[in-house]
Amino acid sequence: MIKSGNSNQWGHFYPSEDLVIDDISKGISYLIFEDTFDDCPHGVFVLIDGLEPTYKYIEDGNWLNDEPYMTLHRIASDGKVHAVFKSAIDHSKSICNNIKIDTHNNNQIMQKQIERNGFKRCGTIYVKEGSPRIAYQWMKEK
Repeated sequence: MIKSGNSNQWGHFYPSEDLVIDDISKGISYLIFEDTFDDCPHGVFVLIDGLEPTYKYIEDGNWLNDEPYMTLHRIASDGKVHAVFKSAIDHSKSICNNIKIDTHNNNQIMQKQIERNGFKRCGTIYVKEGSPRIAYQWMKEK
């Protein structure tokens, strides 16, 4: 992110090693591998089932619905393969009909990927330390 002009969202120290270990121990961290015999993961993401505390308050808009949802967080790629984001989204959509995600205003690449994959911009949420994030939601059409 820093190399692509978004130095504010994660910086050099997020996510912390403790947070990554916690994600793994909870079974909510997923690895993405290329469709070859490559043993090296090329991406990672976290998919959380249940309420995201920072999503309780949204301004300048509204969520699409109040139904149960999963939250997609901490998508990262080593930059060696393409479609890491799409792999994370496709997996998430295969197990959930209602997904929320957010990103930093400076993360233009992520905003385009989120919108390209059918998510609707819903408003602004604020993360724990108080900085704003653009909030998106996708729901399967009934």
